[in-house]
Amino acid sequence: MIDFRYHLVSIVAIFLALSVGIVLGTTLLKEPAIDTAETLANQLRLSNNELRAELKTVQGQNAANDAFVTADTPKLVRDALAGERVVIVEAPGSSVSLREAVQQVLTASGAIVSGRVTLTDKYLDAAQSGVIDKLATDTKPIEMAFTAEDTPYDKAATVLAGAIVTGDPAQVGKTNPVAAGVLEAFQRGGLINVAEQPAKRADLALLIGPAEPYAGDTAVAQSAAVVSMATALDEAGRGTVLAGPPNSGASGGVLAALREDTVAAEKVSTVDNVDMPSGRVVVVYALREQLSGSSGQYGMGPGVSGIEPSASPAPEPTSGG
Repeated sequence: MIDFRYHLVSIVAIFLALSVGIVLGTTLLKEPAIDTAETLANQLRLSNNELRAELKTVQGQNAANDAFVTADTPKLVRDALAGERVVIVEAPGSSVSLREAVQQVLTASGAIVSGRVTLTDKYLDAAQSGVIDKLATDTKPIEMAFTAEDTPYDKAATVLAGAIVTGDPAQVGKTNPVAAGVLEAFQRGGLINVAEQPAKRADLALLIGPAEPYAGDTAVAQSAAVVSMATALDEAGRGTVLAGPPNSGASGGVLAALREDTVAAEKVSTVDNVDMPSGRVVVVYALREQLSGSSGQYGMGPGVSGIEPSASPAPEPTSGG
């Protein structure tokens, strides 16, 4: 019969063998595997520190550039839109802080912000398309006509745009007789919110896209609805700019959707870095370019035609009250 001492000796022998194996394995692996691993780790650590330093430098440069542009913004945009009336339309999901920052720059340019129209989440709810279609049909002016191809959002955009912008200089600053009723009906339906006096029509429109791309099964349709609004505003007035942060110009973003629509891109300008002081200045330049009858896609993302519009003859200012 095997006694306890035999078991004890066996266990000690096993652990001794393991210890010897570990020592021998460590000694054998020391060269070259462990040295190589240590060298690689040191290289990665050094590279990581260098990247951190470079990032800190770039962030510092960007902060300095932003501070410089912010300080000089009043000079850069002074009188660029003097006397022009601009209405601001906000897409569902847009950033209030970005809108406020852009509005300050518009005011510094001499523009008069007639008011704001904010499209609600309900406006882009697919379940509301029938309601929107009926509301647009019921509130459209007699002289306005829809085509057979128009979607509910095409119709709504056309009716709303006609209520807040005009291409007739003689009507700028004046209320369309049916404008108040249109805005009231859409607001009563929970589809828009109105601030100030957008019914006193502007000749230019700034549409601010969502801070993040729309997601889900209806994302494409939602982006298309915003593009419809941008196009309708441009057709009803003297020019429109669709602006948003960088991801709005990336794949799936609203600005990307407009840039991919060749018809819309020929009419409506876009700016995809409105989160930066320089981008907000470009919004002013793009609106001014729209008055001259030209358009462009500006910023840093895919499909841009440049950082900013090229120099063009100054348009005749529109007298707006």
